[in-house]
Order: sequence, then structure tokens, then C-alpha cells
Amino acid sequence: MKSEAIAIKVENLTKRETTISIFLIGLMFFIFGFVSWVNSILIPYFKIACELTSFQAYLVAFAFYIAYFVMSVPSSYLLKAVGFKKGMMLGFWAMALGAFIFVPAAMSRTYEIFLMGLFTIGIGLAILQTAANPYITILGAKERAAQRISMMGICNKAAGILSPIVFAAVILKPTDTDLFAQLGTMSDAERSAALDELIRRVINPYIGLGTFLFVLGYLVFKSPLPEIDTEHESQEIASANAGKKSIFDFPHLILGALAIFLHVGTQVIAIDTIIGYANSMGIDLLEAKVFPSYTLFCTICGYLIGITVIPKFISQVNALRICTILGTIFTLLIIFTHGQVTFLGHDTDISIWFVVLLGLANSLVWAGIWPLALDDLGRFTKLGASVMIMGLCGNAIMPLFYGHFADTVNVREAYWVLFPCYLYLVFYAVKGHKLRKWGF
Repeated sequence: MKSEAIAIKVENLTKRETTISIFLIGLMFFIFGFVSWVNSILIPYFKIACELTSFQAYLVAFAFYIAYFVMSVPSSYLLKAVGFKKGMMLGFWAMALGAFIFVPAAMSRTYEIFLMGLFTIGIGLAILQTAANPYITILGAKERAAQRISMMGICNKAAGILSPIVFAAVILKPTDTDLFAQLGTMSDAERSAALDELIRRVINPYIGLGTFLFVLGYLVFKSPLPEIDTEHESQEIASANAGKKSIFDFPHLILGALAIFLHVGTQVIAIDTIIGYANSMGIDLLEAKVFPSYTLFCTICGYLIGITVIPKFISQVNALRICTILGTIFTLLIIFTHGQVTFLGHDTDISIWFVVLLGLANSLVWAGIWPLALDDLGRFTKLGASVMIMGLCGNAIMPLFYGHFADTVNVREAYWVLFPCYLYLVFYAVKGHKLRKWGF
């Protein structure tokens, strides 16, 4: 059924409408972050409660993010059919359904049902991200797109700092360290009972989350968020795109989608593996739970730098180049540096702090890639955005590579998977985004 809302051009929005729109999209990015980054503690939590290998535990990220690959293109057609606001409401409702699926999963301690719930949450997020990312990209001056996306990133990562801490506070108990240590000495019946009690702690929090998401979806639908025209083309862009038949005629978009695939993979590895890396240094889960927040804090610092200096002192493309080079350097430092240090009350190998610093390196990559990849797409913008969202399945696939090498080699050497990713991102930042026809 076609949406009854009338789409308007961005330039026709009043300052108040633009401000309200940015605020509401910022709220959505906060929700995205809270729901997404809780995976960093769900992974080690499920690994213990469901007795999993590292590879199996990282299926949390796979099930969650593969939904982006499955739903991104259908999401663009859904949004075209029902409009942004109704589509966003459906996205929130899908997330709510996924949260409710955690209840039967916990009652039976069945990992596969948890994965189904995570996949359903991912479907909802795919719809919301397909709407929100192009929306905020075009909602204002093109040269300030990275600045606006950085603001959204702060909302996203601030929620990410809170979510593992809140989850741990609600789910974990001070006595759990002793419980985890005793699991290996328990009989099968005792261990099963203890793990059943542990996993059922997620029931009430996810019932609350599902209810909140359902109500929020309805409120967004009733909000003053305007429908905007993302398919408007200036005469110049229309002329340039006259011979374009599909999104594959835009190399900078396709290469940008691959860049997003690799970028989000590096980002989720930096955040979702750091607790396991800390565990390998003898740090227990109750202490290690804060490390994802350190990484996300560094990301927020990068966003704040971006908001301050882009485009006044540095262009968004140069910020992208700096960040991708830093990511390459920090990866090598993770692998090759050794030595015990005490910092922020943690006695660790120094290499873990370079994993934390990947948060800084990753901060402006997303914000840099999106406006470059969507540049001059005109009527192909919505479909182009959905292809970019497909790239988010990198969050699903890259951690599995890490998990495989963590099991077969070791958790430090597994960080080699980041190195070729950052090399490609350097290529896109320097040359790939400039390509307007295939052929190098």
C-alpha cells in the first residue's frame, strides 16, 4: 500500500523541522547502539551459559548482522511503499519481536533460538538503518555530512558504552566469578541447573526491552519526522546519470559498500573480541566487561574531534585517510608489542590498549565513507543506501574469521585479519572513492 505521506525536498525544510529531524534520528542511533553493542557481553555470556567454542560464540554477531545482508534491499522497497515513518515503526516492531523470542530461548537454554531472536532484531535494525543513514546524510549541506554522521555516531557509541555495563549490572552477580570457576568441578546435573539459572536472567530485561521498542515504534510513527524526497536530482546530476541503468554503474558506490563491509568488520572485532582477549590475560568477565566501553569512549573522542575540525580545519576525506592509516598502524602494534602495564586499574599486556585505540581509528571511517559513496547518485540514492547497508553483514562474517583463528592459532595472532581490511580502506580513502567508471 502506497504511503499517503507527501515527500518534500530537504531544502524546503524549515530550520525547526531540520533540528527536530536530527534529534529524532539521533534518538534512533542511540537505540541502534544500545541494542547492537550489548553483543560484546552477550558473546562471552552465551559462551559460558551455552558451553560454546569461540567460533560458536561469534555466531551471535553472525546471526545479528547477516540480517542486514538479507533485508537491506527489501528494506528499500518497503520504505518506498510505506514511507519512512511507517517503515521505521515496522523496524522497531521487528526488533521488539526479536527481544520477545529471548524468552522461550532462555526457558529452554537453546542457543539456536537465541540466534533466531538476534536475527529478528537484526531485521528490524536493517530497516531502520536503511532509512536513517541516507536521511541524515542528505539532511543538510553535503560538506557537513561527516559532521552530522559523527553526531549520530556519538549517540550510537554512547549507548554502546552504557549497554554492556547495564547488561552486566542487571544480569551478572558479584558471586558469578566463583560460579564460573566451579562449573568445571560440578556434576552434569549441577552444572545444567546452574547454567539454566544463569541464562534465565535475560528474560525480564528482554521483556522490558521488547515492550519499550514496540511503544517507541508507535511514537516514531506519530512523531513530526517529515517524509523527505531522497530521489530528487539536480539538472546537473540528472544529466550525468542519464545513461546509468543500475547501481553497478557507480564504481564509487560498489567499492564504498565493500569498504563499509570491511570497516564494520574491523569495528565489531575491536569491540566484541576485547573481552575474550582480556580473558586470555587472566582478567575475569566481571572486570573485563568495561573494555568495550573504553574502545567506544575512544570512538566518541574521535567523533568529537571530527565535529570540531570538519570541515573547518580538515576535509572529511582527509579525516578518513588519517583514520584508516591509524587503523593499519594500531593493528601491527596489537600483534607485535608486548609488556605488562597497569593502566586504569587493570594489569594487562600493553597490546590490549591498542585494541582500545582502534576505537579512535574507526571513529570517522563510517562518516567518511557514506557521503563519498552516495555522492551524485540522485534517483539511485535509496537503492544505493540499501547496498551500503548490505555491507553491514561484515559485522556477521569478519568475527567468524577472527573466531576461527582464535581457536586454531591464538587470540592475539587472530588480529591479523584486520590488516588487509585497513589496507583496502586506505585505498578507498585515497583513490577508490574518486572512480566514476570501471577501470583503474
